[in-house]
Amino acid sequence: MALELLRGVIHPWHHDHFGHMNVRHYAPFFDDACYHMWTKLGLAYRDMLAQHGVHTVTAQATTRFVAELQAGDLIVVTGVVTKIGTKSCVFLFEMRHADTGALHATYEVVEVFFDPATRGSTAMPDAVHTKLEAALA
Repeated sequence: MALELLRGVIHPWHHDHFGHMNVRHYAPFFDDACYHMWTKLGLAYRDMLAQHGVHTVTAQATTRFVAELQAGDLIVVTGVVTKIGTKSCVFLFEMRHADTGALHATYEVVEVFFDPATRGSTAMPDAVHTKLEAALA
């Protein structure tokens, strides 16, 4: 089941010279949604390091632009867990129009578990794996 993560408004300053939201402005909405995803999964990002000794870093992010957005459009970003590995997981986010439900963009992100002491990837803690598995789409 997709989790609602973020709602937003498209403003005129999001526009480019073509009169629609420029690609650079999709990233902040999706990145913020990623932080909310961890909290919705019961794994608040602010607690990850303290409780598990790790945090995650984005290793790959792919945005697919489906339909333009214009000033005044209201958006909703939802997300699901689509894959779980031993050191990483994959989230898929959708940005939809809040009024019409039309799909405007998708964002697939690979989050890798990171040990700040070694500055490298590390195994996903078992407790985190269990919570991600419960949310797997």
